[in-house]
Amino acid sequence: MNNFAAIDFETANAKRSSICSLGLVIVENNMIVDRIYSLIKPTPNYYNYWTTNIHGITYYDTIKAPMFFDVWHDVLAKTKDLPFVAHNSPFDSGCLKAIYESFNIDYPNFEFYCTLRASRQKLPNLENHQLHTVAEYFGYNLDNHHHALADAEACAVIATHLL
Repeated sequence: MNNFAAIDFETANAKRSSICSLGLVIVENNMIVDRIYSLIKPTPNYYNYWTTNIHGITYYDTIKAPMFFDVWHDVLAKTKDLPFVAHNSPFDSGCLKAIYESFNIDYPNFEFYCTLRASRQKLPNLENHQLHTVAEYFGYNLDNHHHALADAEACAVIATHLL
């Protein structure tokens, strides 16, 4: 696969629809050609301690942020018909399904590929298959783990090697 969009979401709470940031990296001919990052006002709009402790985003960071579909409209215009790639794609595709459902919009069944699954199949001897471990294996230093854009970029690097 030479053309795809690597995507990562961070959520505000245990609800998959509570997307509070989006990172997207567009890859064409195995080269990163565009990056999109946005904070998002989550649905529902509350944060719990555990998620904030992971990514550092708070209610005050996103209170004036755009709503998901205001950002998603621009994402869809840039990604066109590209497949999405995510590390642990059931989480990210689940977030998309949940946000569509929360706004009563039919989910378009986006095509998703998973670098976590691919790393487990193709790199069985790694100590674990966490995003930062697999990224490091391919020479990508993920210093800003759990920042949606950094995670999407790490996923893109992994995908160019494994998918």
